[in-house]
Amino acid sequence: MELDLDRGQVTLIVSSICLMLTLHFSIQLVTEHFTSWKKPKEQKAIIIIVLMAPLYAIVSFIGLVDFMGSKPFFTFLESVKECYEAIVMAKFLGLMYTYLNISISKNIVPDEIKGRQIHHSFPMTLFQPHTAHLNHHTLKLLKNWTWQFVVIRPVCSILMVVLQMLGVYPSWVSWTFTIILNISVSLALYSLVVFYHVFAKELAPHKPLAKFLCVKGIVFFVFWQGILLSTLVSLGIIKSHYFWLEVERLQEGMQNELVIVEMVFFAILMRHAYSAAPYRAEAVTTTSGDATSGDKKNE
Repeated sequence: MELDLDRGQVTLIVSSICLMLTLHFSIQLVTEHFTSWKKPKEQKAIIIIVLMAPLYAIVSFIGLVDFMGSKPFFTFLESVKECYEAIVMAKFLGLMYTYLNISISKNIVPDEIKGRQIHHSFPMTLFQPHTAHLNHHTLKLLKNWTWQFVVIRPVCSILMVVLQMLGVYPSWVSWTFTIILNISVSLALYSLVVFYHVFAKELAPHKPLAKFLCVKGIVFFVFWQGILLSTLVSLGIIKSHYFWLEVERLQEGMQNELVIVEMVFFAILMRHAYSAAPYRAEAVTTTSGDATSGDKKNE
């Protein structure tokens, strides 16, 4: 018996399978952390980061199923993902601070890392000296560069949804938001890169590169993928061959399909980067230490 499936049905089946795989890997990892709940501050941040992949997959799947939804609806779905990514970037930086025992609000900066050099690259050297020394001020600056995206992203999202609902959303407004968000996300990611390079040695036991690639990969890759698809549509390379289907809807559908598939690989990478194994190992070590102490007391 042959199955006669059209392209839309095949796309939906493959997307459903990818969504289930992403949910499986992510829920499994979150469960492992809950069963090894030893450092709540670190693990809360990790869970928020890990849930980024399934959230992206779910939102994209909803957009794919409701393919002919309104433009404000599509914008709202994208805004949900992008606002969450802003939260993730802030949580990632907070996680790195926790590993290093740094607290900007309490003015806690370990003496052994004070005075370390930070080397800026172009175009940041237009606004900052090429070399700066690490102190409370420079750490606060790096934090602010990340947090500006946490503020700008939701504000832009709300304005985009409102303008589309009012029917006032020409192409130049869309590209203006794109430029603003591009600068904002690039600055936030730049601050994370600088932070990683400065503290690579201290963060080495925590697999910072893998953790960073998960966040940067989803944020940067998906963002530029959307820009690329928009550019291809503007250049007329991507076209709709159906009179009832606007090319913008085709672009949104393609973006959703790609994101759903990509999140499977990011969910697998998350399992390696944000593994619960260190917390299980710590639990075993703590238990062994308590047992040894008890034996000594009995003696």
